[in-house]
Amino acid sequence: MKNLRIVISLGLVLGLAACSTAQPPSAPSTDPAAIEKAEQEKARVDGVKAEINRLADGYDYDAAIKLAKEDSAEELNQMVGGLEDEKSQVSAWDEPDQIPHLFFHSLIVDPDRAFDGGNSSQGYANYMVTQKEFAAILEELHERDYVLVNPEDFASPDKQGQMKYRDIMLPKDKKPLVLSVDDLSYYEYMDGDGFASKLVLDKDGKVRNEYVDAEGETHVGAYDVTTMVDDFIAEHPDFSYRNARGLIAMTGYNGAFGYRTSASQYPESTTLEADQKMATKIAEAMKDSGWVFASHSWGHIATGTDSMGRLKRDMKLWKNEVEPIVGKTGHFIYPFGSDIARTQRYSGARYEFFKEQGFDYFYGVDGTIRAWMQQGDEYQRQMRINVDGLQFAKEERGDRPVLDSFFDVQDVIDPARK
Repeated sequence: MKNLRIVISLGLVLGLAACSTAQPPSAPSTDPAAIEKAEQEKARVDGVKAEINRLADGYDYDAAIKLAKEDSAEELNQMVGGLEDEKSQVSAWDEPDQIPHLFFHSLIVDPDRAFDGGNSSQGYANYMVTQKEFAAILEELHERDYVLVNPEDFASPDKQGQMKYRDIMLPKDKKPLVLSVDDLSYYEYMDGDGFASKLVLDKDGKVRNEYVDAEGETHVGAYDVTTMVDDFIAEHPDFSYRNARGLIAMTGYNGAFGYRTSASQYPESTTLEADQKMATKIAEAMKDSGWVFASHSWGHIATGTDSMGRLKRDMKLWKNEVEPIVGKTGHFIYPFGSDIARTQRYSGARYEFFKEQGFDYFYGVDGTIRAWMQQGDEYQRQMRINVDGLQFAKEERGDRPVLDSFFDVQDVIDPARK
């Protein structure tokens, strides 16, 4: 024990001696330029890290790994191993021709005004859902492990121009889903009936809704499908595959996004040019955030049965008045579900006309089957399930129910609808 104490004492003496001769640690730099440079680098690294995490949360592991691996910061390089481990847990969705598609119209914010017995009340009840219903649907879709995907992520032309399925890489429990919203124009007939009135950009350039309540007070926030989906994905990034949102089916006869942008319908408007510029800015912001625009025809016409002459006149108006705002698109969503064919493969004059106009992706309506898709050499076709009052009633009757794969109607239905 004594010898042990001697050894310990000697160690303490040597330790103290070492401490007395060691150089003091260097103090943090007080040079303002150096401090600012360090803060800027930390902010940069934090920003890149947030982007890496966003990409990984959206299952784009290749992009996340590339960003982490190529950065100069060791802190980011060290993320590569974990990202590669996550990537190893995903696999290709094994039914690329069985991806469901749900679609909505603009949301009823105030059911008291929408269901007030007016001329449009029954139409609202039939074809719309309330904001409360949509919020509950999003929650259930997420809980059931659905992930929003862009059709161009699961099907696109190959180098020879032939349409081919592509792999959707997801964790084993996740399931792909396409979402779309029709008629994001805030038509004049909806004014004062409890819907959002337009899309706007906030001070940060984020797309929001303008909503005027029953007392005439104006609110800015998330009051419709697109803005609510944006906010939901911000909270639940795993709900979106590689930044996918959904498709937006646009007409043109009442303008776009609540702005009266049609020169043919509003030739005397003193705000026409300003409305067109604002709508274009909103469209660009929506595309940047992951939304994809589709043509719904200019005049919401029955594309499967109207004459070729009317179809061509309508397409000219689309090209002149809507395409300059939303940009060119290869997606066509049939108004009324008025497809140009039944289940047979596309051919004939109408199909050739649409192909000449640049459309490769086509969408009809079928609320009786969970998923229906068809791929031709030069096109991709998909049926959509309408989510609305009519479908709710059909499901409650037990008439070929399909929504139970996505959510329980009884759990989401708004008591204001009864």
